[in-house]
Amino acid sequence: MPDVAFVNGTFMPLAEATVSIEDRGFQFGDGVYEVVRTYQGRPFALDAHLARLERSAAALDLMPSYSRLEWTGHILEGIRRAAYPEAKIYMQLTRGVAPREHTYPADVAPTVVMTVRELHPLDKSVQEAGVEAMTTEDIRWGRCDIKSVNLLANVFARQQAKQARAFEAILVKEGLVTEGAVSNVMVVQGGTVVTAPEGPRILSGVTRAVVLELARSGGLPVQERCISQAELYSADEVFLTGTTVEVLAVVRVDGRVIHDGRPGPITRRLAADFTGLVG
Repeated sequence: MPDVAFVNGTFMPLAEATVSIEDRGFQFGDGVYEVVRTYQGRPFALDAHLARLERSAAALDLMPSYSRLEWTGHILEGIRRAAYPEAKIYMQLTRGVAPREHTYPADVAPTVVMTVRELHPLDKSVQEAGVEAMTTEDIRWGRCDIKSVNLLANVFARQQAKQARAFEAILVKEGLVTEGAVSNVMVVQGGTVVTAPEGPRILSGVTRAVVLELARSGGLPVQERCISQAELYSADEVFLTGTTVEVLAVVRVDGRVIHDGRPGPITRRLAADFTGLVG
């Protein structure tokens, strides 16, 4: 089964896909993206992902190339062509091809890229045991709510985590937890689920919103407020949310054991609720 690419309206094998060296996404990181996964071959929360893609594009004054209905058609066709049991769909919109100047012409046509690859879910043993994380300084730009292709700070954070044999890098700015390099971060204190508020410091994840709704509908108190690094270490439970990690317990941070070093009851409950929702 092939990895599939879609470039400016045309499907092709991923190995054959190219974009111009003058593309502003390549030259300046002048673009936005989204990642969607499937469950039983169906894209999950697609409308929410497409809505966020639209918001990110609008924030950068990028022209939309397709309506949500058109995007949906292309995504479903890509999934059909790839024919993987489960797939990960990457969508990218850049300002397009133009001579390399910091300013950009008003009439430049956006470049649209999509790839469809096989998704390999986390092994159940990882979910059952939980993972280790490390903290690192959040050095990203000031508009983290835009899902920009400018990911160099995230790349360095993930590489630090890899070298430390940690699953995720938790970003900390001025002593406050923002999010993970590729996930949102939540803690449980006294039965309350706490996570950083929406705003320019975090990318508000689609899975984050789903999990918070599951918590609220299940009668769990939720607080969207800043979490200090000290609160992270002393939390009853810590977990990550994200498209590929779903709901994943963190049992150790910076070598410090979280509570008893096992996934906590609220994390397990929310993970089970999420599995029930998507299963």
